[in-house]
Amino acid sequence: MKIDVNGRSFAEEPRPGQCLRTYLRERGWFGVKKGCDAGDCGACTVHVDGEPVHSCLYPAFRADGRAVTTVEGLAAEDGELHPVQRKFLDAQGFQCGFCTAGFLMTTAALNEDQLTDLPRAFKGNLCRCTGYRAIEDAVRGVCHAEAPGAGEAVGRNLPAPAGPQVVTGTARYTFDIDVPGLLHMKLLRSPHAHARITAIDTTTALQVPGVHAVFTHYDAPERHFSTARHEHPTEDPDDTRVLDDTVRYIGQRVAAVVADSEAAAEEGCRRVEVTYEILPSVLDPEEAMRPGAPVVHDKDAATARISRPQNNVVGEAHGEIGSVEAGFAEADAVYEDTYRTQRVQHASLETHGAVAWFDEDNRLTVRTSSQTPFLTRRALCALYDLPEEQVRVVAGRVGGGFGGKQEMLVEDIVALAVLRLRRPVKLEYTRAEQFYGATTRHPFTINVKAGARRDGQLTALQLRVVSNTGAYGNHGPAVMFHSVGESMAVYRAPHKKVDAFSVYTHTVPAGAFRGYGLGQVMFAVESALDELARQLGLDPLEFKAKNIIGPGEAMITPGGEEEDLHIASYGLDQCVSIVRRAQTEPGDAAPDGWLVGEGAALAMIATGPPGGHIADAKASLLPDGSFDLAVGTAEFGNGTTTVHRQIAAGELATTVDRITVRQSDTDVVRHDTGAFASTGTVVAGKATLRASRALADQLLDFAAAHLQLPCADCTLAEEAVLHPGGRLTLKELHAAGAAVGMEFSADGHFGGTPRSVAFNAQWFRVAVDPGTGEIRILRSVHAADAGKVMNPMQCRGQVEGGVAQALGATLFENVRIDEQGAVETAAFRRYRLPQYADVPRTEVHFMETADAIGPLGAKSMSESPFNPVAPAFANALRDATGVRFTELPLTRDRVWRALAGSSRIPRPPVSP
Repeated sequence: MKIDVNGRSFAEEPRPGQCLRTYLRERGWFGVKKGCDAGDCGACTVHVDGEPVHSCLYPAFRADGRAVTTVEGLAAEDGELHPVQRKFLDAQGFQCGFCTAGFLMTTAALNEDQLTDLPRAFKGNLCRCTGYRAIEDAVRGVCHAEAPGAGEAVGRNLPAPAGPQVVTGTARYTFDIDVPGLLHMKLLRSPHAHARITAIDTTTALQVPGVHAVFTHYDAPERHFSTARHEHPTEDPDDTRVLDDTVRYIGQRVAAVVADSEAAAEEGCRRVEVTYEILPSVLDPEEAMRPGAPVVHDKDAATARISRPQNNVVGEAHGEIGSVEAGFAEADAVYEDTYRTQRVQHASLETHGAVAWFDEDNRLTVRTSSQTPFLTRRALCALYDLPEEQVRVVAGRVGGGFGGKQEMLVEDIVALAVLRLRRPVKLEYTRAEQFYGATTRHPFTINVKAGARRDGQLTALQLRVVSNTGAYGNHGPAVMFHSVGESMAVYRAPHKKVDAFSVYTHTVPAGAFRGYGLGQVMFAVESALDELARQLGLDPLEFKAKNIIGPGEAMITPGGEEEDLHIASYGLDQCVSIVRRAQTEPGDAAPDGWLVGEGAALAMIATGPPGGHIADAKASLLPDGSFDLAVGTAEFGNGTTTVHRQIAAGELATTVDRITVRQSDTDVVRHDTGAFASTGTVVAGKATLRASRALADQLLDFAAAHLQLPCADCTLAEEAVLHPGGRLTLKELHAAGAAVGMEFSADGHFGGTPRSVAFNAQWFRVAVDPGTGEIRILRSVHAADAGKVMNPMQCRGQVEGGVAQALGATLFENVRIDEQGAVETAAFRRYRLPQYADVPRTEVHFMETADAIGPLGAKSMSESPFNPVAPAFANALRDATGVRFTELPLTRDRVWRALAGSSRIPRPPVSP
């Protein structure tokens, strides 16, 4: 047996049935990624004798005598990048980068004919982050990245610092490390939606060769917690155990088997014998709230922080401003309907997982794909009564998050095994487990009623919202509260009312997802207002523009006014102007017989969560005159690492390449709440700004004293302090400080309050084939008010990716649940993600504003582009067809069935 990999020969025989991907990764070729296990995503693509293959499907033994090339082998021996790698670097054709190796290997093998048809060429590769436009630009040789240089860094298209590692396959994600003596964990999961475990026998499982332990609820702590991670744990109900004797959804973990190999652990799971007492279950949230429904969590309301356990209501919000009854009475038109949104999977290509061990200092170290390493450490310490100094949590580069990794879904059970066995243990979810063992976007049912006078003035707005949080309440109340916040506050109406419920059911739990509930409710509100405008004979965009909140106005919802939330910069009027201009411009013609329509939607989002979001940063001068920046924020394609370097470079009058960033490691800096709720730039960035400014002042003060000059005579410049007598290099300055025991470092802190808001508008022109229900997007325009745009190239990628992800949720993504409560779509080929061919090139426009709160005038722009997409698309579809669609996704068959019953659509004559 001989396999040549990147010019090196390997003679080890593969295990029976082993795929080429695991064979390569076990030999250190970590650029080969695991994304789906089924040949659906392309992240594992390698070349075998020059031909691209999905190595997760390619048997390793077939590579005998063949030459295998991974992404690490694309570059020349002298380190010169392959032309395709250089193109992806120049275009910044990646975000989290987990899919990038697969796209590089596919692209490198394309011939000239294939390059003319990229939708077909990339049908085997998926990207969840970019929206594919940056990838197309990379393939076409478009260069977006500017070369780092002297001058102002903020506002420039500077590349991500990890870019060279991403394109060469050397960026290290969660499992891209070699841990000696590693054991593997697999989970046995419940086949029942609701059952009590009456007996569990692990005897036979423990007899499987290689099995070291089987953990059950007898081994788990008695205390309850929430898998959701927030700065204030009281935001979420304590309803979860590490392992429970009651299961509440199909897929809940029942036991954990730890073994020398994944195969042995899987066999151990098959041998665990569990006896269940089947209990009644409820899958529909409306039914769950009715008297006599099965109770999901029979717990004390106050202790567990559950609103009404007996009615399965985990959280609720009720409020009224004015009198909606009076508001509807004075309206000339009233519109009311019920809207429904579906479950959506985050589908980050890197699945959930963690590996943990005891280090040389006998500290528990957990390496995890988490957006919240500091909060995860805090939770582990509380769960297992460990002091924080004895636990280290670190996130490598994270392969996508979108809110799904704002949870503790794996770290708790891995830590339990390591604490018991004192051996390194790894748990990595399969793609199927991501669907039935992780979390989803909350399904919502929204009844909306709106009234307005003939002149277009809103008189009343009323919502009844029911959110299905699934079997556990992680993020349930918070998502519900947020969903009825900015979605109502963005419009002025003297009378508003909300009744909202977050409800338990015996289904896979929901959790944090991009937009955090706003996208679901905005789909209803923006659709309803569009329909109300049509009833009044008004242009929908003009109607909305007349009623939107203005600069300096208070943002009021029936829940009251959030005192720390302000319109610190206002660009919504500019967003509306962009859409108006798009409406007047000609577009691509539709095929003959197709119906054409256009639609828009507006959105507002807070640039951070209520109640505080903490970030600390530390900036230091190093002996060689360069800088070290320590920040807690995880990098998963959100681009915060790039922005933090730009902020620091501007304050320290240096170039970004002279700043090294250490991040997402609880040993690096004091505390960081996490990279979620759009806080990476506006909260952690502000901490970086303060640390950098403090360090700059420190350097100038010391230099002035050292030179015996007034501080005003000293100026910080690239690699030196300039003064009337010449220049003092930073290297010399550091040496002078060291001689007197001076360390040049400064801390920065921001608590996340006060907060500002960001605005977005989306517009589509679509064409619909009435005979088949097929929809084509003729034009997509997005206007974004991000304040001062720190990195236009990177921010544009966030918008493009957000629009693409939202289009998936709008058009076809749907986690389907069967009548027993089981997930039916536990694979990419059954759960359709947007592919290259599905995503249009969205025109992105940034508004000219500068925020009074955000760092250097910046606002957030990672979640918000998602929110207006579904209603804008539905409004365009309504304009084209005359049919108001009230349920997502807008699948082709659903559209066709609706059009088949529509009197507006012309029908061909029936043949005699």
